[in-house]
Amino acid sequence: MNYTYLLLCADGTLYCGWTNRLEERVEAHNSGKGAKYTKSRRPVKLVYFEAFATRAEAMRREAAIKRMTRAEKLRLAAGWDGAAR
Repeated sequence: MNYTYLLLCADGTLYCGWTNRLEERVEAHNSGKGAKYTKSRRPVKLVYFEAFATRAEAMRREAAIKRMTRAEKLRLAAGWDGAAR
C-alpha cells in the first residue's frame, strides 16, 4: 500500500507527504530523519492518512492536499477517524 499523510508538528504547522511504510515514516519524522521541515518541529503527530494501491495515486493526492488551504487541511484531519489506522 501507498499512503498520503498529514502530520501536525509541535509548532502547530502541518506537513503533508507520501510513503509506502506509514508507521516507519512517522517514526522517522519523530527521530529527526524524516524530512528537513519536520526535523526542527518535533514531535509530530499523525492526524490524517489515505491508502492507495499505487505510488502515483498517493503522489497525486499529496499534491492536491498541498494545494489546500490550512483551514481545508484542518477540516480534513478533523473528519478523520484515527482508529481506522
